[in-house]
Amino acid sequence: MKTYLVTGGAGFIGSNFILYLMEKYGDSVEVVNVDSLTYAGNLKNLESVEKRSNYHFEKADVCNRSELEELFSKYDVDYVVHFAAESHVDRSIRDPEIFARTNVLGTMNLLDVSKKFWSTEDGFLPGKKYLQVSTDEVYGSLSEEEGYFYETTPLDPHSPYSASKASADFFVKAYMDTYGFPANITRCSNNYGPYQFPEKLIPLMIHNALNGHKLPVYGDGKNVRDWLYVEDHAKAIDLVLREARTGEIYNVGGHNEKKNIEIVTIIIDTLLSVLPEDDNRRKHISYDLITYVEDRKGHDRRYAIAPDKIKKDLSWYPETDFATGIRKTIVWYLDHEEWMKQVTSGEYRNYYETMYHL
Repeated sequence: MKTYLVTGGAGFIGSNFILYLMEKYGDSVEVVNVDSLTYAGNLKNLESVEKRSNYHFEKADVCNRSELEELFSKYDVDYVVHFAAESHVDRSIRDPEIFARTNVLGTMNLLDVSKKFWSTEDGFLPGKKYLQVSTDEVYGSLSEEEGYFYETTPLDPHSPYSASKASADFFVKAYMDTYGFPANITRCSNNYGPYQFPEKLIPLMIHNALNGHKLPVYGDGKNVRDWLYVEDHAKAIDLVLREARTGEIYNVGGHNEKKNIEIVTIIIDTLLSVLPEDDNRRKHISYDLITYVEDRKGHDRRYAIAPDKIKKDLSWYPETDFATGIRKTIVWYLDHEEWMKQVTSGEYRNYYETMYHL
């Protein structure tokens, strides 16, 4: 039985990854969810698996080395999947220090503790692997004519967030090169899907449109992002863990490039096609809600990521086209309105205390 230690497992991508593992492997894996439950960590995302004997939640902070050592002493960890990170660009512009602390120093702690517990006289215990979940933002920005980011593209981060992620990537690479540490790095494009905290573009637009609120669009709305359905990302991560050669770096992209304004109009159109004719919210939803606002500082113009290497090496490809994925996402949010209410009101923060009687 393989034991996965998943940091940031109560967050958007982390919780989807855990749900994917439980669905795919059932009782043949053990999953340890390590999360400090900051504002975006929501244990209700994992309500469906929390009573299973092979799922464990541990409230701990990757910045606290002693807490990590206790976890490695308690569990025989085979795979570390490091999602835990401060991840919102706007927040990084306002408070860069917390991004350096969590994303860089937290990563170093996790690397050090993994190295300590996995080391042998001859190298490292067999079957152990660390996976750093990174982002395409470390590559910087592309013009519309420049093609794609590849694994060989030089890192050129522009925001405090992407700088912190690039720094973490370099530390992982340094541990691989210096110590022969068993690790991989994946760099993904923008994820979307169920359980995403509504500060991000897609859930924010869905929530605002349903409530008749303005739909804020930065600048001219023509910034381009590549979109990846979160379940496709989960499949890629597990494939890299189990089958990739140690030391390899993989881009994980959706081949779904869209301008931000396109995303907003697609959401409006899809909501109107999904909502019943007698749903009163339909009268709130129109292009008139679109409101252009001052552009974000250092706003990268275009991200476009080529997943050629992971397709060639591991036969992975993004299975969910954007039209299918956005419809599934919108239907999920419509079916989980209570989840959205709890998240936007902050009530979800009480779940940990209630569930764990604290």
